[in-house]
Amino acid sequence: MKIYTRTGDDGTTSLVGGRRIPKQDIRIEAYGTIDELIAWIGLLRGQAGETSRREILVFIQEQLMAAAAALAHDASNPSSRLVLPDADAPLRLEADIDTMEAHLPKLNSFILPGGNLTSSYYQISRCVCRRAERAVLRLDENEKVPESVRKLLNRLSDWLFVAGRLVSLETGNEEIKWVV
Repeated sequence: MKIYTRTGDDGTTSLVGGRRIPKQDIRIEAYGTIDELIAWIGLLRGQAGETSRREILVFIQEQLMAAAAALAHDASNPSSRLVLPDADAPLRLEADIDTMEAHLPKLNSFILPGGNLTSSYYQISRCVCRRAERAVLRLDENEKVPESVRKLLNRLSDWLFVAGRLVSLETGNEEIKWVV
């Protein structure tokens, strides 16, 4: 399989099933942003000290791949196979959030993200996740997006926030509160 096909030179790309649509279509924006998020999660997986979260980070990447595939699915093509994220993925993320939060100080104000590289990567990933969620919701206004995709992105942004806080705690990085 060649990596280049030249078929996109006209500004279009194909959905799963073969139908071609413009590269600037909101559907492409939505699953392209999820693709970007998958890459950020891969960066997190490669960070020193993240070996304890490796399994869940791989799980998250797999679920995001399924979410992107669901958005790339061409419902008008009956031979196109629909792939979806696991319906219980948000519950797994919630359970992990609860476990992580048990180790964290109670949060009673906003915090300024950053302070170290890995914590910052988690917070950047959270921002990309929120952008992906917004793109998916814009797509959902015109084309029904599977609920499992919407739920996954919403829960994942929470998970990324809490994981970033836990990394800060584990590395002795001070959380700076934003006080107005």
